[in-house]
This record gives sequence, structure tokens and C-alpha cells, in this order.
Amino acid sequence: MSNELRNFLAIPYDELEEMNLAAKKQRLDRVAPHKIQEERLKYLTDEKRIKAVTVLFSDLEGRLHMLDYDKKFLVKSFDNLTFDGSSIRGFTAQRESDLRLGIDWGAFYWAPADVFGSGKVLVFGEVIDKGGAPYSGDIRAVLKTFAQGLNKKEGYTLNAANEIEGFLFQGADAERRYHETGKFDYVNTGGYYHSLPGDPLRTFIDTTAEVQRAMGFQNEKDHPEVAPSQFEINYSYAEVVAAADQIQLYKLICRQVATKMGLTASFLPKPVVGVNGNGMHTNVSISKGGKNLFWDAKGEEKLSKLGWSFIDRILTHGNDICLMLNASVNAYRRLDPHFEAPNQIKASPTARGSMVRIPIGNEKSMRVEVRSVGPDANPYMVMYSIFKTGLDGETAKIKNLRQAERYLPDNVYTAMENFRKSKWTTEILGEDVKSRYVDLKQASADRCPRLLGTFVKAPEVQYHHDVYNQFLWNLF
Repeated sequence: MSNELRNFLAIPYDELEEMNLAAKKQRLDRVAPHKIQEERLKYLTDEKRIKAVTVLFSDLEGRLHMLDYDKKFLVKSFDNLTFDGSSIRGFTAQRESDLRLGIDWGAFYWAPADVFGSGKVLVFGEVIDKGGAPYSGDIRAVLKTFAQGLNKKEGYTLNAANEIEGFLFQGADAERRYHETGKFDYVNTGGYYHSLPGDPLRTFIDTTAEVQRAMGFQNEKDHPEVAPSQFEINYSYAEVVAAADQIQLYKLICRQVATKMGLTASFLPKPVVGVNGNGMHTNVSISKGGKNLFWDAKGEEKLSKLGWSFIDRILTHGNDICLMLNASVNAYRRLDPHFEAPNQIKASPTARGSMVRIPIGNEKSMRVEVRSVGPDANPYMVMYSIFKTGLDGETAKIKNLRQAERYLPDNVYTAMENFRKSKWTTEILGEDVKSRYVDLKQASADRCPRLLGTFVKAPEVQYHHDVYNQFLWNLF
């Protein structure tokens, strides 16, 4: 059909940024949900150029799912959307498959038409069980309830920002085709901070950054990373649920931009042997009444007592929660100390091999950085486990806890054993969700080579031969 016959919504990037930032501010200001719902429904009704609303939700492992609803249908039926939960990994059994999908109207995004298609808007959904309560397997809902409860009880706002590394490989389906090629081909071999203007990696980074900016990410800096063809695109912190949503959108945007360029954006923690892997360094802080509670000008490293107790609890439960932060076989290949891997259960302002780092900060930016997180983990589970542990966990009576010689697991089987035995992970997830989650991890691990050193040789570079299997089960 000729484009002349169509009149679908396509908004310039500068206007998109204004609209998305306004929506983001409503979310941060905790505008009443019913007021935002009323405003969004009126907008959808009045804006005739919108044809569809894309509703996003994540399964138990953090894999992103998207449903397109006809705009007119959604406006009439937004409170009665159902789907088959038994078709989603980690959700309901077949005998109890029906689940509802609510709309989180505050998590509403206008996306660039040239990347996502014209006439569409995006919104995050909330999975609801038959009884009308948030579904226990929807960790986004669990995180949201936890964060709202702390705000109501303590006045806390949980803040997070993520530094998400990825690789850009030749070919539009490089991961899916790995079993055919046995290797990944770099688009750039320049390394840290080095990429010529106009080369494929720089063009990809620039384009992705433009899309993020338009969607209200509030970018900070972007650059090629240490490994060949590796990238990192940083953006500002946000309230914890919005921050986790942005992780999902970040990976979606990167994949979409790469695909349009005939390339592949990969977030496997360790797709290539012999070079640095991909991390998702997670920076967290807590504020109250606009004041950063992790800042203390007179504290050790300028970190407050609350910040240090937060770290102590993370270190205490480091092995317990490791499977939630490093969710795949491939993630444990990244935890290799030869490549700046943060596998030591320590806290340090400088040592990048420590699980927790205390970056230089000021009254506004003081934070705690949890470095031992893989980018293929469920972002909502990562945020929930870190904040829940840092605030409510126990503190071990270990001599010199912050510098004791302790290490994270170097394989997924040990991580699963620690996770299963831990009473703390049961308290975090509940027995049922915990069991379902570890069963999925066990099934995925059993499909892969057991030994960490298993790899095959390819020209010039060595590659793990389990990458393709890991990709299939860790798409997001």
C-alpha cells in the first residue's frame, strides 16, 4: 500500500524527548495512577494517528515479551486483557493457564518511528493472577510492590543506574547462526575509547544513543569498551522500576538498531574466549526527601553508615544471590579473574575484581556499585535481590568481612546449590517461585557442557561452543 494513503504517527526526535521526559517526571513525582490512566486514555482516544499499542512484560528469567493491541480495542478493553500463561517460561502450569495483563500507564513510551515503526506507542504491562492480585512470577510487580512499600513506610526512593556492556558482531543473526559458523566476526578491533567516526561500531553507538535520548534515557556518555567490537552506552539513574524497564528497552533498542544495520548486538556475558566479557555494573542508592542517604562527608570513602551496612549485607549473602545476578552457564565464564572479573566477595573503592565497589561521588552521586552482574540476568530480579538484601539481609560475623578472602562460584552448578540451600533466597522469592526459577536454570545448564574450560578453536580467536545454546535460552 502506498505511504500516501497512510497517516500514522511519526514524531521528531526532539519532541519525543520532551514527551518521554514529561512522562518520566510524572512517574518520579508519583502522580496518582488513576490520573495518569485518565490522561493516557484520553491521549490514545484523541490521537487518531496511533494504530497500535505495544504492551511489554517479562517472564521469570527476564526474557522480554511484546503484544501489539489495536488501539481502539485496547482503549475499550484495557481492564480485561488475558493471555495464556502456560506458554510463558516460568509462569503457570497448563491446567491453570489464564492470566490477566494490566497496564502500568506510568511506564508509557513514545518511540522513534524509523526504529519501531510509525503509529505505535509502548507501555509496560503488569501480570495479574485469577484473583486480581499481582502474579508472583512477575518479578517486575514484586519489585514495584517492594519499592512502593518502602516509600510509603520509610519515605525511601530506590535509585539505580546500569552500565551495560555488549558486543556488536557481523551479520543480522550472528547468535542464531553460531552453530553454522562456529565463530563471531568483529565489526571493529579498535578497543577502549577507540573508534573512527563513521565506522560501523561508532555509527551503531551514535544511532542507539539518539534513540535512547529520544526515549528519555537522559544519556551521559558512550564509547567502545575494552574488548574488540564491544560497546557501552551510559545514561542517568532512575527510580528502581523505571531503571529496570530501561534495561529491557536498552537491549531492545540495541538489537533493533543493529538488525537494521545488518549486524547483531549480543549481551551474552562471555561470547568470546580471550577477551573481556560483558558486565552490567549496577549502581544503587537510596534517597529520602531529595537527600542521598548514602552520602556522608565524614564517612569512610564518604559513604554513610547506611551505605556500609547495605554493602555488608550484600557481601554476607553474595553466594546466596549469585544465581539471580548471574543467571546462565555463560555468565560464569565471565567471572574469570584474568579479565577484570568481579568474582571476589569484597568491597573496595579501587579494586575492580571486587564484587562491590564504592565509586568516587558527591552529595548527589554517592552510590554503591555491584559489579558481579551479567547482562542476561532478569533486571527486575537483579534490582529486587540487591535492594532487598542490602536493606533486610543479615550481616555475617566474619572477621574483616569487607576484605576476607571469599569468592563467588565459578560455575552455575555451585551457584544453584548455594541458591537452593539458602533460606534467604526463599525469603526473597518464596518457595514456589524459587523452585520454578532454579528448575529453569538446571534445565538450561544440563543442555550445556559441564566443564568451564570446554571450548573449540576457530580461526584467530577461540570461542565457547555452548554460546548458541545459551543464546536460545537467554535471549534477554
